This record gives sequence, C-alpha cells and structure tokens, in this order.
Amino acid sequence: MSSLSNHYSSLLKFCCESHNQIQAKKLHCVIIKSLIYRDTFLSNNLTSTYYKLNNLRYAHRVFDQIPQPNLFSWNTLLSAYSKSGNLPNMIDVFDRMPVRDGVSWNAIISGYSSYGFLGDSVRAYKLMLEEGESPNRITFSTMLILASGRSLVDLGRQIHCQITKLGFQSYVFVGSPLVDMYSKAGLIEDAKLVFEKMCERNLVLYNTMITGLFRCGMIEESKRLFGEMRERDSISWTIMITGFTQNGHDKEAVDMFKEMSFKGFPSDQFTFGSVLTACGSLLALEHGKQIHTHAIRMDYTDNVFVGSALVDMYSKCKSIGVAEMVFRRMAVKNIVSWTAMLVGYGQNGLSEEAVRIFCEMQRNGIEPDDFTLGSVISSCANLASLEEGAQFHCRALVSGLVSFITVSNAIITLYGKCGSIEDSHRLFNEMANKDQVSWTALVSGYAQFGKAKETIEFFESMLADCVKPDGVTFIGVLSACSRAGLVEKGHHYFNSMIENHKIVPIVDHYTCMIDLLSRSGKLKEAEDFIKKMPCRPDAIGWATLLSSCRVHGNMEIGKWAAESLLELDPQSPASYILLSNIYASKGRWEDVSHLRRQMRDKGVRKEPGCSWIKYKNKVHIFSADDRSSIYSDQIYAELEKLNSKMLEEGYVPDMSSVLHDVEETEKMKMLTYHSEKLAIAFGLIFIPDSLPIKVVKNLRVCGDCHNATKFISKIAQREILVRDAVRFHLFRDGLCSCGDFW
Repeated sequence: MSSLSNHYSSLLKFCCESHNQIQAKKLHCVIIKSLIYRDTFLSNNLTSTYYKLNNLRYAHRVFDQIPQPNLFSWNTLLSAYSKSGNLPNMIDVFDRMPVRDGVSWNAIISGYSSYGFLGDSVRAYKLMLEEGESPNRITFSTMLILASGRSLVDLGRQIHCQITKLGFQSYVFVGSPLVDMYSKAGLIEDAKLVFEKMCERNLVLYNTMITGLFRCGMIEESKRLFGEMRERDSISWTIMITGFTQNGHDKEAVDMFKEMSFKGFPSDQFTFGSVLTACGSLLALEHGKQIHTHAIRMDYTDNVFVGSALVDMYSKCKSIGVAEMVFRRMAVKNIVSWTAMLVGYGQNGLSEEAVRIFCEMQRNGIEPDDFTLGSVISSCANLASLEEGAQFHCRALVSGLVSFITVSNAIITLYGKCGSIEDSHRLFNEMANKDQVSWTALVSGYAQFGKAKETIEFFESMLADCVKPDGVTFIGVLSACSRAGLVEKGHHYFNSMIENHKIVPIVDHYTCMIDLLSRSGKLKEAEDFIKKMPCRPDAIGWATLLSSCRVHGNMEIGKWAAESLLELDPQSPASYILLSNIYASKGRWEDVSHLRRQMRDKGVRKEPGCSWIKYKNKVHIFSADDRSSIYSDQIYAELEKLNSKMLEEGYVPDMSSVLHDVEETEKMKMLTYHSEKLAIAFGLIFIPDSLPIKVVKNLRVCGDCHNATKFISKIAQREILVRDAVRFHLFRDGLCSCGDFW
C-alpha cells in the first residue's frame, strides 16, 4: 500500500509540474477507486496538488475528508490560503489548528505581510515568541523583508537583535535582507558592518551589498566590491549596469554592458532597459542601435520593458520616427510604453502629437498615471493651449491625480505659460505639498510676464521657506531682472547662485547676464563679461547681444557679435538680419543689400514672422499682409477703422521698425498689416467681449506693433495677451505689463 501511495504521489507531482488539472482530477478518481483514498500521506499530496493548481475549493474538500489530519495536513492548507491571499480562510484554519509549529507561524506571518497587513504580521510574530516557538531563518527573512519594504528601521533593529541573540547573525539568509534594509534606510555603515561580519558570503549577499552601495551613491566602493567577487552571475552584471545608469555614470554602464556580453553572460529585460537608458542619456544613437540588434537576436523585441526603453532611447537621440516605428510594432503596450512615446514627442517639440497619442492611449483603454497626465499637460503648456490643458486639469480633479505633485506642478506651469498667472498663483496656494519645481514654476511664470517685483518677492519667499533653488530657478530670477533693467540685483543673484548656493553656471545663466547688461545699454560691460566667461556664448547669447546693439545703435560691438554668431552657426539667419537691421537704422542701404545678397548666395532663409489665434477649436494663422483668410475683407476693414482711431488718439507709426528703403507711405502700409495686428483684428471681430484676446507670435514683437497694441487695448476696451518668442505682453487700458522694457 505504501509503494502504491508513493507511485500516486509521483504522478500527482508530475500533474503539478505540467499544470494539468484535468489529469490530476482523473488520477484523483483512480485513487478513490483504489481504496487508499483516506491514506493521510496521499491525501496531503492531493491537497497540495490542488492548491498548487490554484483550485483551493478542491484542496479544502480533500482536507475535510482526511479522518485524522496531521500537522503537515493543516500546514498544507494554511500555506495554500496564505499564498493565495484568502486571509479570512487563512485565519480560520490557523485558529482551528490543534497544534502549531514554526511552519504554521511562518505561513500566517507571511500571509499577513504579503498583503500589506503590517500590524497583524508584527502581532503574529510577537505571539509566536510568547507561545515559545523559536523563529527560524524563514521567519527572520520574512520579517526583515517586511521591515525593509516599509522602511521600518526600528522594527528591523529589534529583529536584528533577536537574530544575534539566537546565533543567526553569521548566516547569509538573514544577512542579505539586513543589508537591504539598512541600505534602503540610508544607513550604509550599518549595512557594511553586517556584510563584514558575514563569515560566509554568497552571490545574493554580494549583489545586495553592491545594490545598497549604489543606492547611496558610493560608486567606487561598488566597483571595488564587484571586483572582489570570485564568481558573478547575470544579476551581478545587471546590478552594476543599473547602478551606473541610476547614478549618472552612463558611459561606464555602456562599457560594463560590452564587457558582460564579451564574457558570455546573458542579458535580461532589466539589463537591456538600463543600458538603453544610458545610451539615451549619452545621445549615443549608434550604441543604442547595436544594443537594439542584440535584443532582437536574444528575442526580446516583444518584451514590453525593452520596447519601452527603446522608444525612450530613440526619442532622446532625436530619432522620433524610429521611436514611433518601434512603438507601433510592439505587440503589447502598457502605461510605460505609451508614456515613453508621449514624452518622446514632447522632447522633440511635437507637442500636438503628444496630445494625440494621449487620446489614442485612452481609446485603447489605458488609464493615465500621474506622470503621463503631467506630461500631456506640459505639452499643452508648450502649445499655449489653455482650452485643452483646462480639460486635462478637470480630468486630474475627477480622477484624483491632482493630488500628485507632478500633476499639480504641470498645471501651475500650464496656466503660467498660457498667460493666466493669477490662476497659476491661486493653484499654487491650494497645493497641500510644494517642492522645488512648484516654486520654480511660479517664479518662471512671473518672470515671463516681466513682473520683476513679484518674481523677486516670490523667490525670496521660497528661500525663507527653506526650499533650495536650482539652476532653473535662477534662470527665471535673472531673466526677470533682465526684463526690468535691474542690473545690480541681477549681479547680486548671479553671484549668490555661485557663492551661496554652489550652483555652477551653465550657458543659459551667462546668456541671462549678457541680456541683462546689453538690454540696459551696458554693451561694453557685456563685451567684457563675455571675454571673462569660462565658455563661449551659444547662438542665443550672441543674438541677444546683437539685438541690443541694434536697439542702441552700436555698430562696432554689433559687428563683433554678428561675426561670432556666423562663426558658430554659418546658416543662422539671425546674424544677417540683426546686422542688416543695424545698417538699415543708420541708413546704410548698400550694406543692407550686400548682406541680403550674401544670404541669398549661401541659401540662408529668414524665418517668416507669423501670428496665430484660436477660435472655436480652430487655429487661424496670419503672416504680414496676409489675405488668404476667408475673413480678410472684414479683418482689413477693422484695421482701417482702428488705424484712424489710433491716429486720432495720438499714435505715431514707428518707421524705424520698417527696415526697407521704400517711401514713407509704403512703410506705413507695411506697418499696418503686420501679422499680430491681423490676428488682433480677427480677435476683435470674433472673440466675445467678455474674453481676452490671446495671440501667439513666433518672433519678438516689433516696437511699432507693441505701441499700436497699447492704443488698440484702450480704444477697444479689451484685454489683449500677446505671447512672443521671449515673453508675455498683457495689454490693458493702453498699458503693457512689460512696462515698455522688453
């Protein structure tokens, strides 16, 4: 009878391994007919088989028919309910057990722990000790994993003391979770102490310790420990690659991957994901392509984790077409995949595509998380599309995702970039928790409006609230000083950034200082500042100086800036145009013609100025003297009326804004039909009086249009918001928010 039980037991084991529940039931019938059904050993095996095949109802029925269930029988059923998450039945079985051992207690502790019942796990552990049952390695491991996952260092220390007291401190099965717990809590010295005391060290312990060192940014110690290992597995190599990537050592991550592949260690999804992230950060497209090929050979192309990493890598490397191709070919997509594609579009300036892919994601039944929703709101901000952004704001409120700081920060930025700085400030005040990004979003928003006083006050409040500013915050503060001509304050904040906040200036900070000095007419100081810079200005820096030279009529420094800009970017039209403007303002038309011939000969094209306005979900785009709109007759008639009223009110056309050698009447005509004036006229006709007119322009507003719009806002009694390439201009009652300093 015993040999027959063993035979059936072996067959049941085979059913488990092949996941064949039908065969198990057939075998169960045979066992019933064989008259050994009530054999406890065989019944225990049947109970275990059914629970391993996820049929707990049958497992319990078999258990109920055992005449005299032994401790193993009870533990088998208890473990089944513990691992399945059926806590009520788990507790019922545990309470009915006539006797318990360490396995019973481990099952109940593990069951509570797995499903987040922290307090119950701790109480069960304490009750186990009170009933005189000694914990074993499984008990300690379970409790330490619980303490590590919840960052319960005090509980972990208590368990550590009991481990030491019972003589388990030198065993690796408790060493690994102890190292993990201490390193996750940032107590790396405690983690190292545990590691050093381990008499026996296995791969798991080494891998855990290396992970902990990387987690605490201790790169060199991680490398040293990796080099000390006598044997390594694929997990060890992947930990190193991931650690390098997460700590910004992207080149070392790529080099480590090459070495791993050369030594024949197989890569998994985590290896590919980490090294592709490193390639994206390095903009190493060729390396990324090679790793993509390797992933294809390893048959990981259908892996959603690897596919998402590939989309991210190609997007960062500006190969958005390839990223989209990879995305479309993915058999399975999750929220990470969709978000990677959405963010990729945003990174490549395709904000409209980002909004489109978000809508497609929703049609596919994928619900956004906080990061996805924050990303699509940021795309709306880049488009200055308040209407669409406001819809996503509503979605954030309905879904509850607005409570996530990433979403709230994106909404604050949205309203700031769309010209609703008051709404942006109101939402900031409503936030329960604020971080550096929240403060910076509002500082930058006020700076874009040229509200230097409010920007500085808000920045000082940020410092008073002990929130540490970063480089982006200082760009906002410095640009606000620049647009208000606050030279001394700008110098103060620039020096404070370096000396007090230990932030190393990047080219954007230097550009702000160049703008600050040159815009204020201190062109010689700007020249001296550039010559003392540790790096050369970028194209924006030189164009900024050149633009100010045009305004202030400084030919000498203007030529130096133009030549430097041409040297940096020979195909940039800015140097030709701005220098041409300087010549034109001095009446040097031959020099203007010469520059225009050079542009034509070299194939350099000026970006045409255009303005657009949104009405009834349609964007209406205008260029200078544009008559393509079906509403052109109405628009031009409206402008004629406005022009007459403006002249009566004292408007004087700024002929210096026309940089062509033509008659005065022709200059007047050119000024009248600039793109932003056409867009504003359209707005006056179609946008209801109760709403502000919002116009976006791809270039900076010219002096004449700025002056004219002030008159229009007063005559029409309308609020007009113009967002140009640099900043916002809010026109109200004949005044502009920039104070005529832009």
